[in-house]
Amino acid sequence: MGRINKIGVLTSGGDAPGMNAAIRAVVRNALFNNLEVIGILRGYAGLILKEFKLLNRNSVSNIVHQGGTVLKTARSEQFKTAEGMEKAWQNLLEAKIDALIAIGGDGTFRGAHELGTKYDFPVIGLPGTIDNDLRGTDFTIGHDTAVNTVIQAVDKIRDTATSHDRLFFVEVMGRDSGFIALRSGLASGAEYILVPETKTYIDYMVRMLKNDWKKNKTSGIIIVAEGDDAGGAYNVAKQIKDRFPEFETRVTVLGHIQRGGNPSANDRILATLLGYESIQALLNGERDIMVGMIDKKIIYTPLNQAVKEHPDLDRHMLEIARIVSL
Repeated sequence: MGRINKIGVLTSGGDAPGMNAAIRAVVRNALFNNLEVIGILRGYAGLILKEFKLLNRNSVSNIVHQGGTVLKTARSEQFKTAEGMEKAWQNLLEAKIDALIAIGGDGTFRGAHELGTKYDFPVIGLPGTIDNDLRGTDFTIGHDTAVNTVIQAVDKIRDTATSHDRLFFVEVMGRDSGFIALRSGLASGAEYILVPETKTYIDYMVRMLKNDWKKNKTSGIIIVAEGDDAGGAYNVAKQIKDRFPEFETRVTVLGHIQRGGNPSANDRILATLLGYESIQALLNGERDIMVGMIDKKIIYTPLNQAVKEHPDLDRHMLEIARIVSL
C-alpha cells in the first residue's frame, strides 16, 4: 500500500453519543492533511451496497452536539460471509479508498480486523460504544453520556420511590458488562447494583432489605444490568417480592433511551481527540489498531486485543457503592 490519499469512514453497530464529534474530527483533520474523505453510510452494509458520500467541511458542520450518527449505522450479516467481504473490498478498490476508519464496538472491530488482515488494508478503529467494554481505553465514546442519562432518570424515579414507599428495580443496558450499572448506580446512590461480573445473592439482598425495613427505610433503588445472572430486573423484582411481600416493588427498563441524546462534554472531547489522532495514526503508518486513551495519553491497541476480552470491572468501586449505600 502506497501513500494514503483517500480514506473512508463509517459507523457500525449500536449508535453512541459522540460518534458525530468523532466523524467531524476525522474529516477536519483529514482535509487539513490534504486527504479526501468518503463517508460510508450504514456501516458495513453500506460498504457492500456502495453507499458512499464525499465529505467536506460543510458536511460535518453543526454536528458536534448531535446524538446518533449522521452516517447512519446498521449490522450486516452479509459482511460476515466471504462473498460479502469480497464485495466490500472490491467497492473500496473501485472507489480508490486507501484506508478505513471504523467507529464502533466489538463487532465493528472484528470486521475491520478481518478486512484489514485479509486484504492487507490499513484500518483504524475508534471505540464508539456506550458499554465501555473494550480494552485499550479508559472510556469509550458514548459511555459518559449513557451514564448521565441513567442518572437523570434514576433521580426522577427516586422522587416517586420515596413518595410512595416503593422499591424500584431499574434495568440498564449491559448484557456482558456492568460498567453502566456500576457508574450510574454509584453516582445516583443506588442501594444495590447488580452486574454480570458478579453473582447475585437474592437471599442476602432480602436480609439486608428486611434490616432496612426495621430501620424505617421503606424505599430504594436497585440498578440491574440486563445481563445480571439473576435474569434481569423483572426476575429479580419477582424473587424479592416472593420473599419479602411487604415491599411494594416496581420495575423500570430504561432501554434505548440510554443511546440517545446530546453527547456530554466528556464524550465530545474524547471523540474529538480520538478522531484527530486516528488520522495522525494513519499518516504515521499505523494499521489494524484501535486509538484509545488511558491516563489522558493516546494509546494504540491492536484491534484483535481490544476485542479479545472485556476490561475488568472495578470491584473496589462496587464495594464502595455497597458500603456507602448502607
